[in-house]
Amino acid sequence: MRKTAVAAALLAALSLSACQSTDDGKKPDASAPSTSAPDAPGATKTPATGRTGQPAANPERTPAGSGKARDTGTGSGTGSGTDPAPVTTACVGENTKVTVSQVSRPINHLLLTLTNTGSKACNAYHAPLLRFDDAQAPTRVMDDSRPQAVVTLAPGESAYASIILSGDSSENGHTAKALTVHFAPRSGSGSTGTAPDRLTLPAGTYIDDNAAVSYWQSDMSDALTY
Repeated sequence: MRKTAVAAALLAALSLSACQSTDDGKKPDASAPSTSAPDAPGATKTPATGRTGQPAANPERTPAGSGKARDTGTGSGTGSGTDPAPVTTACVGENTKVTVSQVSRPINHLLLTLTNTGSKACNAYHAPLLRFDDAQAPTRVMDDSRPQAVVTLAPGESAYASIILSGDSSENGHTAKALTVHFAPRSGSGSTGTAPDRLTLPAGTYIDDNAAVSYWQSDMSDALTY
Protein backbone atom coordinates (compact mmCIF):
# COMPACT_ATOMS: atom_id res chain seq x y z
CA MET A 1 0.00 0.00 0.00
CA ARG A 2 2.79 2.42 0.84
CA LYS A 3 4.42 1.78 -2.52
CA THR A 4 1.17 2.43 -4.28
CA ALA A 5 0.72 5.77 -2.54
CA VAL A 6 4.24 6.83 -3.36
CA ALA A 7 3.77 5.94 -7.01
CA ALA A 8 0.53 7.93 -7.21
CA ALA A 9 2.18 10.99 -5.65
CA LEU A 10 5.04 10.74 -8.11
CA LEU A 11 2.64 10.58 -11.09
CA ALA A 12 0.72 13.61 -9.82
CA ALA A 13 3.94 15.65 -9.53
CA LEU A 14 4.97 14.74 -13.04
CA SER A 15 1.56 15.77 -14.46
CA LEU A 16 1.70 19.20 -12.74
CA SER A 17 5.22 19.85 -14.09
CA ALA A 18 4.11 19.05 -17.66
CA CYS A 19 1.15 21.51 -17.49
CA GLN A 20 3.37 24.35 -16.31
CA SER A 21 5.83 23.81 -19.18
CA THR A 22 3.00 23.97 -21.74
CA ASP A 23 1.59 27.26 -20.38
CA ASP A 24 5.05 28.89 -20.37
CA GLY A 25 5.56 28.09 -24.13
CA LYS A 26 2.36 29.96 -25.20
CA LYS A 27 3.37 33.34 -23.75
CA PRO A 28 5.23 35.64 -26.28
CA ASP A 29 8.40 37.41 -25.31
CA ALA A 30 7.65 41.12 -24.87
CA SER A 31 11.23 42.06 -25.61
CA ALA A 32 11.34 40.30 -29.00
CA PRO A 33 11.76 42.62 -32.12
CA SER A 34 8.99 42.99 -34.74
CA THR A 35 9.11 40.39 -37.46
CA SER A 36 6.97 42.22 -40.10
CA ALA A 37 8.21 41.70 -43.66
CA PRO A 38 9.93 44.65 -45.46
CA ASP A 39 8.38 46.20 -48.58
CA ALA A 40 9.28 44.59 -51.85
CA PRO A 41 11.55 46.66 -54.12
CA GLY A 42 9.60 48.83 -56.64
CA ALA A 43 6.29 48.40 -54.80
CA THR A 44 4.00 51.46 -54.70
CA LYS A 45 2.71 52.42 -51.33
CA THR A 46 -0.91 53.36 -50.98
CA PRO A 47 -1.40 56.04 -48.35
CA ALA A 48 -3.54 54.95 -45.49
CA THR A 49 -5.59 58.12 -45.72
CA GLY A 50 -6.67 57.55 -49.36
CA ARG A 51 -5.04 60.83 -50.64
CA THR A 52 -3.64 60.92 -54.19
CA GLY A 53 -0.66 63.06 -53.36
CA GLN A 54 -2.01 66.10 -55.31
CA PRO A 55 -3.06 69.24 -53.50
CA ALA A 56 -6.79 69.83 -53.28
CA ALA A 57 -8.23 72.26 -55.80
CA ASN A 58 -8.46 75.78 -54.44
CA PRO A 59 -10.82 77.74 -56.77
CA GLU A 60 -10.36 81.48 -56.91
CA ARG A 61 -12.86 83.40 -54.92
CA THR A 62 -14.64 86.20 -56.74
CA PRO A 63 -15.17 89.16 -54.46
CA ALA A 64 -18.77 90.15 -54.08
CA GLY A 65 -19.66 93.26 -56.09
CA SER A 66 -20.17 96.34 -54.05
CA GLY A 67 -21.15 98.81 -56.82
CA LYS A 68 -24.77 99.81 -57.36
CA ALA A 69 -26.16 100.62 -60.81
CA ARG A 70 -27.86 103.98 -60.87
CA ASP A 71 -30.32 105.30 -63.45
CA THR A 72 -29.35 108.88 -64.17
CA GLY A 73 -31.86 109.52 -66.94
CA THR A 74 -34.15 112.46 -66.28
CA GLY A 75 -36.12 112.66 -69.52
CA SER A 76 -39.82 111.96 -69.59
CA GLY A 77 -41.85 110.95 -72.62
CA THR A 78 -44.71 113.20 -73.63
CA GLY A 79 -45.83 111.51 -76.84
CA SER A 80 -49.29 110.05 -77.05
CA GLY A 81 -48.11 107.05 -79.08
CA THR A 82 -50.58 107.71 -81.90
CA ASP A 83 -50.02 109.24 -85.32
CA PRO A 84 -51.51 112.70 -85.89
CA ALA A 85 -54.70 112.85 -87.91
CA PRO A 86 -54.12 113.58 -91.61
CA VAL A 87 -54.82 117.11 -92.82
CA THR A 88 -57.85 117.28 -95.13
CA THR A 89 -58.85 120.94 -94.82
CA ALA A 90 -58.35 122.92 -98.04
CA CYS A 91 -56.65 126.28 -98.02
CA VAL A 92 -59.32 128.78 -99.10
CA GLY A 93 -60.03 132.48 -98.78
CA GLU A 94 -61.44 132.15 -95.26
CA ASN A 95 -58.27 130.69 -93.70
CA THR A 96 -55.55 132.27 -95.90
CA LYS A 97 -54.26 135.51 -97.34
CA VAL A 98 -53.14 135.76 -100.98
CA THR A 99 -50.80 138.42 -102.35
CA VAL A 100 -49.35 139.05 -105.81
CA SER A 101 -45.98 140.70 -106.46
CA GLN A 102 -43.53 141.44 -109.26
CA VAL A 103 -40.18 139.66 -109.48
CA SER A 104 -37.00 140.69 -111.25
CA ARG A 105 -36.17 137.15 -112.34
CA PRO A 106 -37.42 135.49 -114.40
CA ILE A 107 -38.80 138.24 -116.59
CA ASN A 108 -42.50 138.44 -117.46
CA HIS A 109 -43.42 136.66 -114.19
CA LEU A 110 -45.50 137.42 -111.14
CA LEU A 111 -45.40 135.58 -107.81
CA LEU A 112 -48.47 134.49 -105.85
CA THR A 113 -48.01 133.94 -102.11
CA LEU A 114 -50.59 131.98 -100.10
CA THR A 115 -50.25 132.29 -96.28
CA ASN A 116 -52.21 130.26 -93.74
CA THR A 117 -53.85 132.77 -91.38
CA GLY A 118 -56.02 130.20 -89.60
CA SER A 119 -55.46 128.21 -86.42
CA LYS A 120 -55.20 124.81 -88.12
CA ALA A 121 -53.14 123.33 -90.92
CA CYS A 122 -54.56 123.34 -94.43
CA ASN A 123 -53.62 121.87 -97.81
CA ALA A 124 -52.86 124.01 -100.85
CA TYR A 125 -54.37 121.62 -103.39
CA HIS A 126 -53.23 121.58 -107.01
CA ALA A 127 -52.85 125.04 -108.61
CA PRO A 128 -54.67 128.33 -108.09
CA LEU A 129 -57.51 128.94 -110.55
CA LEU A 130 -56.90 132.38 -112.08
CA ARG A 131 -58.89 134.82 -114.16
CA PHE A 132 -57.47 138.13 -115.34
CA ASP A 133 -59.99 140.94 -115.35
CA ASP A 134 -63.28 139.60 -116.72
CA ALA A 135 -61.90 136.61 -118.63
CA GLN A 136 -64.36 133.76 -119.08
CA ALA A 137 -61.78 130.95 -119.17
CA PRO A 138 -59.31 130.24 -116.38
CA THR A 139 -55.59 130.70 -116.98
CA ARG A 140 -53.72 127.62 -118.21
CA VAL A 141 -51.99 125.47 -115.57
CA MET A 142 -48.43 124.21 -116.16
CA ASP A 143 -48.78 120.45 -115.69
CA ASP A 144 -45.01 119.90 -115.46
CA SER A 145 -44.92 121.92 -112.23
CA ARG A 146 -46.90 119.35 -110.23
CA PRO A 147 -45.07 118.68 -106.90
CA GLN A 148 -44.46 115.19 -105.57
CA ALA A 149 -46.78 115.77 -102.64
CA VAL A 150 -49.55 118.13 -101.64
CA VAL A 151 -48.25 121.27 -99.94
CA THR A 152 -49.50 121.39 -96.34
CA LEU A 153 -49.35 124.70 -94.51
CA ALA A 154 -49.21 124.99 -90.75
CA PRO A 155 -50.52 128.28 -89.32
CA GLY A 156 -48.22 131.07 -90.51
CA GLU A 157 -46.59 129.07 -93.31
CA SER A 158 -46.78 130.01 -97.01
CA ALA A 159 -47.02 128.36 -100.42
CA TYR A 160 -46.00 129.91 -103.74
CA ALA A 161 -47.06 129.82 -107.38
CA SER A 162 -45.50 131.61 -110.35
CA ILE A 163 -47.43 133.26 -113.18
CA ILE A 164 -46.05 133.53 -116.69
CA LEU A 165 -47.53 136.69 -118.19
CA SER A 166 -46.52 136.45 -121.84
CA GLY A 167 -44.48 134.46 -124.30
CA ASP A 168 -42.19 135.09 -127.24
CA SER A 169 -45.08 135.36 -129.67
CA SER A 170 -47.59 137.79 -128.29
CA GLU A 171 -51.19 137.29 -129.37
CA ASN A 172 -54.20 139.09 -127.98
CA GLY A 173 -52.01 140.92 -125.54
CA HIS A 174 -53.35 143.57 -123.24
CA THR A 175 -52.76 145.27 -119.93
CA ALA A 176 -54.62 143.64 -117.05
CA LYS A 177 -55.66 145.38 -113.86
CA ALA A 178 -57.25 142.72 -111.64
CA LEU A 179 -56.73 139.06 -110.81
CA THR A 180 -59.34 136.72 -109.38
CA VAL A 181 -58.02 133.69 -107.44
CA HIS A 182 -60.17 130.59 -106.91
CA PHE A 183 -59.07 127.60 -104.82
CA ALA A 184 -59.02 123.99 -106.00
CA PRO A 185 -60.52 121.17 -103.93
CA ARG A 186 -58.78 117.91 -103.10
CA SER A 187 -60.26 116.22 -106.18
CA GLY A 188 -58.86 118.93 -108.43
CA SER A 189 -62.16 119.24 -110.22
CA GLY A 190 -63.61 122.76 -110.34
CA SER A 191 -63.23 125.06 -107.34
CA THR A 192 -64.08 124.73 -103.66
CA GLY A 193 -67.14 126.94 -104.12
CA THR A 194 -65.89 129.39 -101.50
CA ALA A 195 -65.55 133.10 -102.16
CA PRO A 196 -62.50 133.87 -104.35
CA ASP A 197 -59.87 136.46 -103.62
CA ARG A 198 -59.76 139.46 -105.97
CA LEU A 199 -56.37 141.15 -106.18
CA THR A 200 -55.12 144.37 -107.80
CA LEU A 201 -52.28 143.69 -110.23
CA PRO A 202 -49.06 145.74 -110.29
CA ALA A 203 -49.36 148.69 -112.65
CA GLY A 204 -48.52 147.92 -116.29
CA THR A 205 -49.06 144.14 -116.02
CA TYR A 206 -49.11 142.94 -119.60
CA ILE A 207 -50.54 139.50 -120.47
CA ASP A 208 -51.23 137.53 -123.65
CA ASP A 209 -52.52 134.09 -124.62
CA ASN A 210 -49.33 132.46 -123.28
CA ALA A 211 -50.23 133.29 -119.67
CA ALA A 212 -50.00 130.28 -117.34
CA VAL A 213 -49.72 129.48 -113.64
CA SER A 214 -47.76 126.79 -111.74
CA TYR A 215 -48.94 124.43 -109.02
CA TRP A 216 -48.53 125.57 -105.43
CA GLN A 217 -44.97 124.94 -104.22
CA SER A 218 -43.56 124.86 -100.69
CA ASP A 219 -40.49 126.89 -101.72
CA MET A 220 -40.40 130.25 -103.52
CA SER A 221 -37.34 129.34 -105.59
CA ASP A 222 -39.05 126.16 -106.81
CA ALA A 223 -42.06 128.16 -107.94
CA LEU A 224 -39.94 130.63 -109.89
CA THR A 225 -38.25 127.90 -111.94
CA TYR A 226 -41.40 127.65 -114.07
